[in-house]
Parts: sequence; structure tokens; C-alpha cells
Amino acid sequence: MDIGQDMYILCDKMFPYSRSITGDGVRQTLQTLREIVPEITVHEVPSGTKAFDWTVPKEWRIRDAWIKNSKGEKILDFNEHNLHVVGYSTPVDKIVDLAELKQYLYTQPDQPDAIPYVTSYYKERFGFCMTQQQYDALPEDTYHIFIESELFDGSLTYGELIIPGESEKEVLISTYMCHPSMANNELSGPAVSVYLARWLLSTEKRHYTYRFVYVPETIGSLTYMSQGDNLEKMKANIVAGWNLSCVGDDRTYSYVKTRYGNTLTDKITKNVLSFIYPEYKEYSFLKRGSDERQYNAPGV
Repeated sequence: MDIGQDMYILCDKMFPYSRSITGDGVRQTLQTLREIVPEITVHEVPSGTKAFDWTVPKEWRIRDAWIKNSKGEKILDFNEHNLHVVGYSTPVDKIVDLAELKQYLYTQPDQPDAIPYVTSYYKERFGFCMTQQQYDALPEDTYHIFIESELFDGSLTYGELIIPGESEKEVLISTYMCHPSMANNELSGPAVSVYLARWLLSTEKRHYTYRFVYVPETIGSLTYMSQGDNLEKMKANIVAGWNLSCVGDDRTYSYVKTRYGNTLTDKITKNVLSFIYPEYKEYSFLKRGSDERQYNAPGV
């Protein structure tokens, strides 16, 4: 239970970081993980770098954002909750009426008291997110919308840890850390992963080599595999692997099958889950997807 409490404290510390697929929030998260496992190495890949048929995007930095009514009162403030701004929003500073304001607003109608998470990584635009309750209460008025942000040639940041064993054969543990202000998706994965890595480092004897990867989702795993000889080594050595995502809530255990559904990863996962939670859910690779899409991709 002490380790569980430590992981909870770690998530609580990292929860407010303003994370995205690039930027200081990712760096801050990795630095915090390195306080638990200093052996994690941090890598920066410049904007414009090719990652197979993808390209590392420009880095995004946001300093401030808000919406004010005609009285100058803030009705929405990025500094109170960083989900209030669409990820990768471009700068804006203008006065709009209610009809135009609504063009830039996003809500989650089926969860009227929740702020949705919306991003626009690969299309330059801006937007704001609020609860449906806030949206429904907006009066006819003029509004001042403001976002102080920039897109610039920077880099994408990822973390890596190789824990050697007796064999060159590897087990891959990957997770991502690009979502702001969400505990289950995705702070739970990095928290579990880093404490698993710490435990493995404490063991005196390991048969397998373990490869831990901490990346922004999708573009991060693609970038990681495209760097140097990473993909070549992974294809030659990895015998099983897991992408840790959404492992922090109190709902059912579930797992996404590999592309073929009959690998060592599948067999181990099914065996363990059959003992600890026989009612687990199993999803098709074709119907769910996080970074397992990239690790199971053709040619990988």
C-alpha cells in the first residue's frame, strides 16, 4: 500500500503540469519521473525531423488564455484549468459576440459538468473548452477572447530506460504523457511504469532486458522508433510488450489484443487476468488504439 500511496502522490504532483505532445510540460513530467528513477535518459528531437512518413511538429508554448465578458470579468481562465484551451491553439486577441464565440467553444453534452479535452495538433486553429453548464448559461453579450501562445521550431521530448538482463531478448513497457489534467489518461501509466522500473532496477538477477519508453502519444512512439537503430534492435530483440494506458481507475480490467492475438504478450496477459480478474474485457486491435497501433504497425 505504501507504493500505491507513493504513486498517488506522484500523480497528484504531476496533475497540474500543462502537457501536450511537445513543450515544457512534457519535460517537467520527465524530470519528475527522474526523481523516482534517475536512470531515465531524456532525448530531444528537433521540429521538422522525419519520423517515417510523419514529421515532428513545431513546439507549442502557451502562457495565458481567458475569455472576459463586457464587464471585464473572466468567465474562463486557462490558469485555473489548463483543459480550458484547445491543445496547440494559435494566438488570438479579439472581441466577438455570443454567436461567434460559440464557434470556438467545445463541450461534452453527455457529461455536462466536465471540461472536454480537445486538441488540434496538425491544423492551426484556436478554441476554448468549458462545461455544458457554463455554455448553457452564457448570456447575450460581447466577449474578449485572448490566447497568448506560440508555435516555433523546437523539439519533441521523450524518455528512455534500458535495464539490462542476462539475455538480449527484451520486454517493452511503453506509456505516454501528453495529456494535461487527466489522472487516468494519462498519469496512471507513467506512475505504474516508473515504479515498475524502480523495482526491476532493485532486483539482483534479471533474465530479460527491459526497455521502458515515455513518449507523447502516437507521434512520440513513431519518433522513438525512427531514431537511430531503435527499430532494428526492437524488431530483433523484443519478445513481448505492453503499452500502459488508463490503468488508474476502479473500473474493470481490460486489454487490447495484439494484431494477431496469439503472441506471448497475449498469452501472458490472458493468463494473469484469468487469475486476478476473470471478468476482464478484451478488445480487438481493430477497434481500440493508443501507441499499440504503432508498435503493431506493418513493417514494425
